[in-house]
Amino acid sequence: MTQSNRSLTLRDVSEASGVSEMTVSRVLRNRGDVSAATREKVLTAAKELGYVPNKIAGALASQRVNLVAVIIPSLSNMVFPEVLAGVSQVLEDTELQPVVGVTDYLPEKEEKVLYEMLSWRPSGVIIAGLEHTEAARAMMNASGIPVVEIMDADGEAVDAMVGISHRRAGRVMAASILEAGYKKIAFLGTKMPLDHRARKRFEGFTETLAKSGVEVTEREFYSGGSALAKGREMTKAVLDRSPDIDFIYYSNDMIGAGGLLYLMEKGIDVPGQIGLAGFNGVELLQGLPRQLATMDACRREIGVKAAEIIASRVQGEDTDNSVTLTPKISFGDTLRRQ
Repeated sequence: MTQSNRSLTLRDVSEASGVSEMTVSRVLRNRGDVSAATREKVLTAAKELGYVPNKIAGALASQRVNLVAVIIPSLSNMVFPEVLAGVSQVLEDTELQPVVGVTDYLPEKEEKVLYEMLSWRPSGVIIAGLEHTEAARAMMNASGIPVVEIMDADGEAVDAMVGISHRRAGRVMAASILEAGYKKIAFLGTKMPLDHRARKRFEGFTETLAKSGVEVTEREFYSGGSALAKGREMTKAVLDRSPDIDFIYYSNDMIGAGGLLYLMEKGIDVPGQIGLAGFNGVELLQGLPRQLATMDACRREIGVKAAEIIASRVQGEDTDNSVTLTPKISFGDTLRRQ
């Protein structure tokens, strides 16, 4: 999909809905002197076009503000503060300032956050993921500003993207687990499909296992709460059900750390009896008694590259609009190496 280089105006909504610009303005300002049928017609046309009203008044109405909207699923997930650090590192040398919105992995909330941020006419948008509602995609496509989708490279971007292939990450991890001789494998993670990137890793993971005639023996999912505690709970649950499990792949390092602590407490030999691996390469966990096998998600580099694209595009410079980074596996102390 190719972005328009012109922002939508009231006239575009007027022509699409068949009513005057003045009436469109009244509807979008939520004035009451418009019939319900006309209001619905205008709002439908605006949503289909991806039109977002401009909240910058007076002399600034035709200009952009020096803000970059950074829209992420979570601030409690340790991945995204590192992305923000990369964004800030680049933008602090420019006139641009990042402003953050959080979606809680909810498509409808992302749509609302995007709408509000675009209404202030930022100079660019950095947004997590490639999966969005049709209305959100329409707004980004019609915004007339650089939009960089981050964290993922498995899909089609509205404009630009910087990320990793999560399917490849899942395939690489599965191949390493099989090579180490593990056969009874469990997957523990966040609820899917809301976490699209975890879903793609799982897809790549199971595809590679299947080629060797191995299936995931157990699955356990969670949402909310302390990741360490959830990791302990889920690890206990799958081993209670299937004591012969010999490897557990976690969708992130934090629940993997909880599982590692549970197994160590129970005196279970890791990685001899049970191997473990997570995802993200969280530096905080380097203080654990044993290093969890994992894969770095290139978080800070993603933030840096995304901000560089925005900064270059704002200056009218050409730039690479599709950047795929390649994370490497770290075997740590929980995955045997043959």
